Amino acid sequence: MTRATGSELERFTTSQVAAASGHSAQQVRDLEHLGVIPAAVRQRNGYRRFARIHLTALRAYRDLAISVGPVVARETMRDIRQAPHDEAVARIVALHVGLARHREDALAALRALDSIVNESADDAPTVLGDSMSITELSNALGVRASTLRFWETEGLVTPDRDEPLSARRYPPDAVRDARIVAALRGGGYRIPAIHSVMASLRDLDSAADTRAALRDRLSNIAARSVALLRAGADLAELLESPDAGVVTNHSG
Repeated sequence: MTRATGSELERFTTSQVAAASGHSAQQVRDLEHLGVIPAAVRQRNGYRRFARIHLTALRAYRDLAISVGPVVARETMRDIRQAPHDEAVARIVALHVGLARHREDALAALRALDSIVNESADDAPTVLGDSMSITELSNALGVRASTLRFWETEGLVTPDRDEPLSARRYPPDAVRDARIVAALRGGGYRIPAIHSVMASLRDLDSAADTRAALRDRLSNIAARSVALLRAGADLAELLESPDAGVVTNHSG
């Protein structure tokens, strides 16, 4: 591919490239200053002139910001312009993997929640003061007592203790949390992913609210994934273009 000529490069003013890419003129100047997009050609009067590659980069950044947030989007845009081709491609692929992992976490939370709610429907009403010892709970779940203590250390399950050294007692809420954690661990989920799931379940007051929030989260992840797919075509063009690096200023 041959490098674009000066006349081909000087195709958009700042306001034109801003309007075409969905940014403000100030955002375009800021993104150029931050190295998110290639440097514009400067004319003798100091005005910027942008090429098609700048429009491509601005579109890519816009969709990346939707999918992974502006901070990660800026870092990614700078990195892929400076990294070797294979590393740049790997960086983009990692973004897709991250979103897929978030989706799996949300689905795991839904499955665990549905399982607990369905089982709870057949349970006898909770009696105030009901609780289980660590031995009783470990036997019920089929895990070691040391595993329950580890989950406690990780902040996943919180038993009641009158004194720091007194025996642990697990009230119904703690038993529910332990069952969810056990189900997720049995499904192959690691501790960091379980933290995400448990946070989703604890942030809301009811199963219905939690389920609705998780469905909203899945919809949000889907929308972010679509934005990342849109960015993909523009990112591929950037990776293949010799003009995606810093453009040399024209002096005369």
